[in-house]
Amino acid sequence: MSVVGFDVGFLNCYVAVARAGGIETVANEYSDRCTPACVSFGPRNRSIGAAAKSQVVTNCKNTVQGFKRFHGRAFSDPYIQSLKSSLVYDLAQMPSGTTGIKVMYMEEEKVFSIEQVTAMLLTKMKETAEHALKKPVADCVVSVPCYYTDAERRSVVDAAQIAGLNCLRLMNETTAVALAYGIYKQDLPAPEEKPRIVVFVDIGHSGYQTSVCAFNKGKLKILATACDPELGGKDFDEMLVRHFCEEFGKKYKLDVKTKPRALVRLYQECEKLKKLMSANSSDLPLNIECFMNDIDVSGKLNRGQFEEMCADVLARVEAPLHNLMEQASEYQLKKEDIYAVEIVGGASRIPSVKERISKFFGKELSTTLNADEAVARGCALQCAILSPAFKVREFSITDAVAYPISLKWNSAAEEGLSDCEVFPKNHAAPFSKVLTFYRREPFSLEAYYNTPRELPYPDPTIGQFVIQKVVPQASGESSKVKVKVRVNIHGIFSVSSASLVEVQKTEEGEEPMDTEQQATPEKEEEKEEGNMQTDQDETKAQGDGQKETEEEKKTPPENEEMETSPEESKTEKKSDQPPQAKKPKVKTKVLELPIENSPQWELAIDMLNLFVENEGKMIMQDKLEKERNDAKNYVEEYVYDMRDKLHGRLEKFVSEADRDILSFQLEDTENWLYEDGEDQPKQQYIDKLAELKKLGQPIQERYMESEERPRAFDDMGKQIQMYMKIVEAYKTKEEQYDHLDQEDINKVDKMVNDAMIWMNSKMNQQSKLSLTVEPAVRVREIQDKTKELYSTCNPIVTKPKPKVELPKDDKAGEQNGPVNGQEKAPAEGTEKGTADSTGNPPSTESTNPRPDMDLD
Repeated sequence: MSVVGFDVGFLNCYVAVARAGGIETVANEYSDRCTPACVSFGPRNRSIGAAAKSQVVTNCKNTVQGFKRFHGRAFSDPYIQSLKSSLVYDLAQMPSGTTGIKVMYMEEEKVFSIEQVTAMLLTKMKETAEHALKKPVADCVVSVPCYYTDAERRSVVDAAQIAGLNCLRLMNETTAVALAYGIYKQDLPAPEEKPRIVVFVDIGHSGYQTSVCAFNKGKLKILATACDPELGGKDFDEMLVRHFCEEFGKKYKLDVKTKPRALVRLYQECEKLKKLMSANSSDLPLNIECFMNDIDVSGKLNRGQFEEMCADVLARVEAPLHNLMEQASEYQLKKEDIYAVEIVGGASRIPSVKERISKFFGKELSTTLNADEAVARGCALQCAILSPAFKVREFSITDAVAYPISLKWNSAAEEGLSDCEVFPKNHAAPFSKVLTFYRREPFSLEAYYNTPRELPYPDPTIGQFVIQKVVPQASGESSKVKVKVRVNIHGIFSVSSASLVEVQKTEEGEEPMDTEQQATPEKEEEKEEGNMQTDQDETKAQGDGQKETEEEKKTPPENEEMETSPEESKTEKKSDQPPQAKKPKVKTKVLELPIENSPQWELAIDMLNLFVENEGKMIMQDKLEKERNDAKNYVEEYVYDMRDKLHGRLEKFVSEADRDILSFQLEDTENWLYEDGEDQPKQQYIDKLAELKKLGQPIQERYMESEERPRAFDDMGKQIQMYMKIVEAYKTKEEQYDHLDQEDINKVDKMVNDAMIWMNSKMNQQSKLSLTVEPAVRVREIQDKTKELYSTCNPIVTKPKPKVELPKDDKAGEQNGPVNGQEKAPAEGTEKGTADSTGNPPSTESTNPRPDMDLD
């Protein structure tokens, strides 16, 4: 079973796996642990990761990056519309209204959804993990920013499903960092003691996230989170690009923004310059050759100028920190209570950013974690905790709800809409609550975020949930409907179950069927008088220790009966219901109700299946194209390799005429490769390679035979000499071989002589031949002859000497006869009827510890 964590970033991705030795960040096919979050579309295939990154300049219109911010967003979203002008590639509207990406793929214009493009990237990361683990990968944990909403999280889960992955958990990036930090700490306070408070700050390329976390031994709890989804390393890149666009406009009269390719190159160079300025405070140059209109451009900048230029961006660093501490004050936390401030993320290396964070908290920043890989490692740890295949130290994780979630519904009592906040901000997650409604007919609930100003986009709707098949009681009264709502392990809100409590009247004095177990009344918190009540689910999810991978659905069996007392039913009665006559006992029956879920921007099942199918087709197409390219590369490699060798080590083994024929064929093939053969089917390249090998293979074989033949003759000669010596030793009556049969020795002698004659004959024939013709004898023949000699002669000459055994009578005499004039003591197995040498009667057991020694 695979245990894998994927950190899908805006700019780069990381893959971490769990092995016997621990958690390890694995490298891709370029031996780089960092894989660019980039997908490029070509006329025959897709390129993903590092291969796509190299096409950012050459194929900029069809190379997609930075698509992480489009998850769960409508095409009409003002944010999407504002971004369109700054993107090199085109955006388009999907049939569902969400954002798609328009590219040319397989010579056709295609529009891919954000889920599909993310699935392509996840497919590449999956391949990287499978290559490292040498086994298939299915289960994984994927990171998402903590500010992602319900629609964005659903979009990422769908992307994982399209890629053939079973996402065990979507994990908030700051929570993953907290897990990577805390699980290895041996000195955390005990569960009953005051927790250790640590602040985590993650500044990536496109987002800024902070969280306050409370650690105790074996558990962590996220107390509060704050973020700025629009602040990150890209903002510093933007400032540099804007500066150099203005400078090149004045200096070289170039309008950089009119040329997408030039703009992409400038972004790449500015990113490199930003990284250099983080390590150096002196003036640093920026040079780009043939930038635009064959003009070389250059500029320079130092860290001081850069910080002055980015003053407005740097001023935004402190706002989320103030927000975080305001939320933490609800737990009576102050800056003095913070044990450490741990920073991660690529942009956390900018000195001025570190300085401002350090100044805000009034303490040195901690950098014990790998700034780039901490999220992926935390995800892999979470996957190991959820997986039964690994034994991991018990560690429970309680996350927090990023935005407060409310429900609204049509209220008969108030003749209008009623609403209720079910999950306040920073509420523990995953978590379930039970709401109680009194209804005569099906009704709908609308879930929404009640603080739209805090959301990254304008639409606060989460989704509509219709509770179906609600009917009144037999008496005509409203039925009691219990609805379970849940924020699951992914941070996604859902109405997980609904049940109708049907009251069944019984005759007075008649006992209900099930009277053995008294149902415990649930503790209910009234939210709307007589109309809706809320229960906290008795099982608060403690996160990872429960190893849950989907929404918890704890529902009673369909025909479960409960006993309730009249007082209980009275307290739960709707205020506008007529009073109910007291009865000794009532019987209730719980019926499961179907729920129609309509989450905002949810991908339809048939569309999801279509995307899964299309992804499979594209993977197959990529595989076929790779095989075609490999076949072409083998031909090209053979042409260059053979040409060099014809004038090198193979020169002595080919005649002038054959060399000319092969050289002409190689040159002709090379020309064909770069002209008509540029784009041919795989079989064409295979046939072309076979044609070349038909001419070149005999030459290479003659070279290999020439190299290996002396060694083969040498081995055979050594065998012949060894057996000749043995035959000679036998003839001189050496004791070592005197047991061998004359007939066998004659056979060995004949075999050796025949082999020597054959070897000398072949060596003489070969010495008279030119190296440019086929050899008189092949290495395989020599080796076979040597094996035949060994298999025939070796069993004869290694035959062991026979053991000489004395006759039985002699042995008895030797054993029982007198030794030094005395009788030898009988052995342990002597018959009981005979006396021993001392004249004592025989004993049933020998007392002599060494029966083979004489007794006094």
